[in-house]
Amino acid sequence: MDDKEPQGHENRYQDHDLVSDAGDEIKGMAKQGLNHPSTKPVLTGAAVGAIAGGILPVVTWPIGLVAGAGFMLYKRLRP
Repeated sequence: MDDKEPQGHENRYQDHDLVSDAGDEIKGMAKQGLNHPSTKPVLTGAAVGAIAGGILPVVTWPIGLVAGAGFMLYKRLRP
């Protein structure tokens, strides 16, 4: 058996590193503020996550906020 990926499973982002892409995106959002195209969707995801965290009995709102923002940032990087 070789070290290649199984056929039929293509990794479109094989040559990119998610952590460095996220760091670049966060730096861009910090520099450009609301003018950056990712800022508004990530803030919306954070708000939705915070509301969901406030409603759910086990999850607190700060965890929901981070999870919502993280999910939307991931979706911006890997659509």
